[in-house]
Amino acid sequence: MATWDEWRARATHIDSGGLRVAIYDVGPADAPSYTFCHGYPSASLDISEVAAQLDGLRLLALDMPGFGASDKPPAGEGGHTYSIHAAADAVEALWAAKGTTSTLLVAHDYSVSVAQELLARRAEGSLGASGDGPPEITGVVWMNGGLYPDLHRPTPGQQMLLDPEHGAEIAAAVDEAAFTNGLRGTWGERRPFDEAAVHEIFRSMDEGGGVPRMHDLLHYVADRRAHADRWRGGLEDADVPMVFVWGLLDPVSGGHVVPRLLDHVPQGRMVALDDVGHWPPLEAPDVVAAEIGALL
Repeated sequence: MATWDEWRARATHIDSGGLRVAIYDVGPADAPSYTFCHGYPSASLDISEVAAQLDGLRLLALDMPGFGASDKPPAGEGGHTYSIHAAADAVEALWAAKGTTSTLLVAHDYSVSVAQELLARRAEGSLGASGDGPPEITGVVWMNGGLYPDLHRPTPGQQMLLDPEHGAEIAAAVDEAAFTNGLRGTWGERRPFDEAAVHEIFRSMDEGGGVPRMHDLLHYVADRRAHADRWRGGLEDADVPMVFVWGLLDPVSGGHVVPRLLDHVPQGRMVALDDVGHWPPLEAPDVVAAEIGALL
């Protein structure tokens, strides 16, 4: 995996919703493209090892508002309102800035909801409504995330950060050791826990004072409950090729999600990784790269 300094150096910026959003465009400009939408509490850095194995393809990526090298304003009264809808707007702004006409979606964790919202917009004809028309979404690679809110199991640390009374105080107290321990509990067995990679993830979150915003960025838990029907439809009714690259050892959205997916999304192919946890792009980048290449 690249270091945060190496990855951030590739960023340019666009405006989305009044925020400065970091975007990345890696690979041949005329090659088929895939758009990576990252998880919590990380950044587009997560795809760097996968991208290194797909150097003949074009990667489009962004740091969602509040993450990585994007703006991280305070939330709440008088501050910014973080939402999955705003994150989906940022993806659309990336596509508009790059003149994207077709792309594969690759979504992990937090951003499975972003992809569901984009598919819902596609179904209703509102995708790309503010620009020159929508790009063709040629397929989706899904990686461990809360596609069904009733199956999502927040980590102990996330449960503390979700406390409406003390979440901000807890976020302000998070240091790298606590951050690392939180991710350690979601890692699988295929690769030894990668402290060096997690150090770079922490640096991406810490950029621009992001760690004290970690409780604000858990907005997606409530968003998923509020928009459950819409996003379930975006997933289950989509008529594009799909593959689920799923770490079964993930305590948050792991093996317990697979039966629901097999039942409700029969058009999706399941690649079940029985020794991988929550982080397929870090724990099994070769598998993720192969599935992206196959769909493209």
